Amino acid sequence: MEFLDRFTKKKKRKSEDVLLHEQSDRRLMPDVPALNGERKLMDRRGDLSEMLDGGLTFEEISKKRKMGIRYLNAYEVDITVYQEGGKKCFRGQTKDVSLGGLGLVVTSAEKDIIKSAPKVRLKFHVEPGSLPEGYEMNVGIYAKPVRQVRLPDGMWLVGMEFDQDLSDYAKRRKDRYMLTMSSLMLFFISAFIMLMRSESIIYFKFNKWLYLYSIITAFFLMSRYLFGALYRPKKVDPDFTPGVTVIIPCFNEEKWIQRTILSCINQNYPADKLEVIVVDDRSTDGSVEQIKDIIGQLTRSEDERYSISERISYIVQPQNAGKREALAAGVKVAKHEYVVFVDSDSFLDPFAVRNLVQPFKDPKMGGVTGRTDVANTYTNSLTKIQSVRYYIAFRIMKAAESYFDCVTCLSGPLSCYKKELVMEYLDKWLNQKFLGQKATFGDDRALTNLMLRNHRTYYQDTAICSTIVPNDNKVFLKQQMRWKRSWLRESFTAGTFIWRKEPFAAVFFYVGLCVPILAPVVVIYNLFYVPITTYAFPTTFMVGMLMMAMMMSSAQMFLRKSTTWIFGFLFCLYYEAVLLWQMPIAVLTFWKSTWGTRMTSNDVEAQEKKNKRRQKRERKKTGKKDVQEEADENKVD
Repeated sequence: MEFLDRFTKKKKRKSEDVLLHEQSDRRLMPDVPALNGERKLMDRRGDLSEMLDGGLTFEEISKKRKMGIRYLNAYEVDITVYQEGGKKCFRGQTKDVSLGGLGLVVTSAEKDIIKSAPKVRLKFHVEPGSLPEGYEMNVGIYAKPVRQVRLPDGMWLVGMEFDQDLSDYAKRRKDRYMLTMSSLMLFFISAFIMLMRSESIIYFKFNKWLYLYSIITAFFLMSRYLFGALYRPKKVDPDFTPGVTVIIPCFNEEKWIQRTILSCINQNYPADKLEVIVVDDRSTDGSVEQIKDIIGQLTRSEDERYSISERISYIVQPQNAGKREALAAGVKVAKHEYVVFVDSDSFLDPFAVRNLVQPFKDPKMGGVTGRTDVANTYTNSLTKIQSVRYYIAFRIMKAAESYFDCVTCLSGPLSCYKKELVMEYLDKWLNQKFLGQKATFGDDRALTNLMLRNHRTYYQDTAICSTIVPNDNKVFLKQQMRWKRSWLRESFTAGTFIWRKEPFAAVFFYVGLCVPILAPVVVIYNLFYVPITTYAFPTTFMVGMLMMAMMMSSAQMFLRKSTTWIFGFLFCLYYEAVLLWQMPIAVLTFWKSTWGTRMTSNDVEAQEKKNKRRQKRERKKTGKKDVQEEADENKVD
């Protein structure tokens, strides 16, 4: 199995990321309204105000825009043409596919048959990763030709419009079955877990601490799903468009930085109220050249219409100082009242900024985070389990916290703050120390703590970005270790004031802090100590773990209706087998300040110390002395 191969082989060639490939637009910024009024907010898709006056909601307008995105894919298509004398069948191939239609490559004769036919049926299979997640399925749909274009090789490209868009088709043919199955699974799993916990109450007197832990854990996790289900994002007010500065910190990200910049500037947002600042933290690769190149392209082609030279700029730090310093450099020169932080390998949906600012209509709101999806979901099994984990972490866990306006981590890939508050806390944030050492990572959690102490924090599910996640197990484990260390450090900090927040939010926070820390002890006790001392197989404990794993998979199926749902179950198994055991190491080493996944100045310093220690050990074995040691001995002589 690929899954087993992925995690058992010590050396494996790094996979090439599988990404969606959109048909390039003739313009670099097709979603931006022109400053001179030449183009309205929705351009050729229609004017925003007219659509709203026509009764469409902003969500429907967003859906209409996304239906027009064409993805470059080559599917084999079975074409059935119904005519008066019968039907004809032949096969073609797609050039591109959207939710509303596809471009079909056929011969000249086949083009004429399709053009004259009263009815055409297309059958094809949507491969995973070729359309947005959740659309992988077999399709048999009626369509009509709307345009024809002759290709250089003599073939014809026929634009076919579906009689219903694929989202409606999926709801009718696929999603209702997945919805029914996931609903039943969630009901029976929840009931089963409650029955198991009632058993824990019965046997509480035999081992009160163990059964108390199991009861609290079940209550905590079930509550997350309950409040996540009750959560609703803030509705969009089209007239609420405050000034926003998007800041992109960059370090050695030459592969993705241009795509990130384009996604940040290509926002369905008033152009005069949005600027982008890229801060390079002294990259050692070609990141700066890539930044200059894309800004140059934008300036040459779009400056007159969008005033690009006034709205997008870059800063190169004099030396590598870390992500916080890069973000701070951008904040200091930002000209708008809100600042949006975007990671350099994350890509914004065109409506992300408009959705992200909506919770700030509440004057007590200090910070807002959006939803982060995985951009390279279908690369391999590792990225698939991360995709499910990300979705549940945001749509369930952060949504549950947001129900109480108390999100404990405004995530780095996409978050927004009031500039005045960031400036107020800037010195504390930049000079944060823990156990005498300067904090170099966990910047998102650290800034969230500063905001959360006196303000509200929120999760806006409709503000979406996608990010590149590790497709290599070694890199993934280093990332997870860094996250656990920052989680421990910042959770202890938040614990000093979170009790003053909403009571339910405070209780859930402290339970959520204790459960992961104690989990390794509980697992060892149940899987090793109990079987060895009592000769009893830990059936109840194993079944409980499986039920919690199936709960995650069922929620993924219910909410996203994606074929990746089974990887939620696999993630839980992988967590118990591997990630869980990082927690004790993180507890013992949470003072470390290295990133592990990239060579920051701290990593370089740590690597140099490691090399010196290794060389010293080697010299001890061989009895040789280095130049410095010999020089010191000569001085003594």
